[in-house]
Amino acid sequence: MRFRFLTIAIAAVLAAGLLASLGLAAPPRLLQAQSSAIPVDTELVLAVDVSYSMDPEEQQIQREGYVEAITSREFMAAIRAGSHGKIALTYFEWAGADDQTIIVPWRLIEGPETADAFGAEITRAPYRRASRTSIGGALMFAKPLFAASGFRGLRRVVDVSGDGPNNSGPLVLPQRDDLVTAGITINGLPLTLNRPNSFSMDIANLDVYYEDCVIGGPGAFVIPVRNREQFKEAIRTKLIMEVAEPAPAARVQRVQARQPRISCTVGEQMWRDRWGN
Repeated sequence: MRFRFLTIAIAAVLAAGLLASLGLAAPPRLLQAQSSAIPVDTELVLAVDVSYSMDPEEQQIQREGYVEAITSREFMAAIRAGSHGKIALTYFEWAGADDQTIIVPWRLIEGPETADAFGAEITRAPYRRASRTSIGGALMFAKPLFAASGFRGLRRVVDVSGDGPNNSGPLVLPQRDDLVTAGITINGLPLTLNRPNSFSMDIANLDVYYEDCVIGGPGAFVIPVRNREQFKEAIRTKLIMEVAEPAPAARVQRVQARQPRISCTVGEQMWRDRWGN
C-alpha cells in the first residue's frame, strides 16, 4: 500500500511537470483533484526516526511526546488561531534509505476529536526498529506526499526528528535544497541524548549538523533535545511553532550562500571509516 501511494504521488507530479514543459493544460482529473483540495493553514509531515540507535525507551517517549503534543490544548489553540482554523497532518517513521512507513496517512485536524483520533492511530501502531539512518531518504519520501495529500496548505512543512547524521542513501544537502526549491520548509528535532563514543554513530554537535545541513525554507528552525525530561516539551513547542501564525524567523540560508560549520557528509564518512565502502 505504501509503495502504491508513493507511486501515484510521483506519477501525478511528473505528469504535471511534463505537461507544463510542453505548454499543455493538465488533464481534467488532475485539475479536478487540485480544485477539490481542502484549504488548510499548514500541511505538516511528521518524519520520525526509528533506527536502531533509538532505544525502546526513547521510542516510547518520542511517540508519547507526539501524541501528547497533538492532543494538547496549546496545539489546538494554535490551530484555531490560523486563517482556516485547521491543518492537515501525516506521520511516518524512517530508518535506512528504503525504509519509510506511513503510520498515519493524511488527516484533517480541526478540533479535539480529530486530534484525539490521530493520536490514537499513532498509539495503536506496533513499535519497530531498523538499521541505518537516511535523512536524505526521508526527505525524498516526504516530498511527493504533498502532491497526493488532498489538501492545499498556506504552508507546507516537513518535521524531521532523529538522533544521528545521514549515513545511508541519498546525500542530505541535495534533498534539502530540492524541497526548499519546491516551497517546502524543513524543521528539525535533533536528539542529542547519547554521548558519542567509539562504538556509536553519534556526533557531538548534531544540532549544528541539523541547522547547516538538514533544515531550510521560510521560518526554518531547530529545537535540540538534550535530555529525556525535555523530550515531550520540545516536541509540543515545535509543533505549536509550526502551525502558529506568523512562522518563526528564518534561521538558515541555502547551502550555496555559506559554508556549513560541519561536514554534511560526516555520517557517510563515519560509516566508511568503520565498515568500508
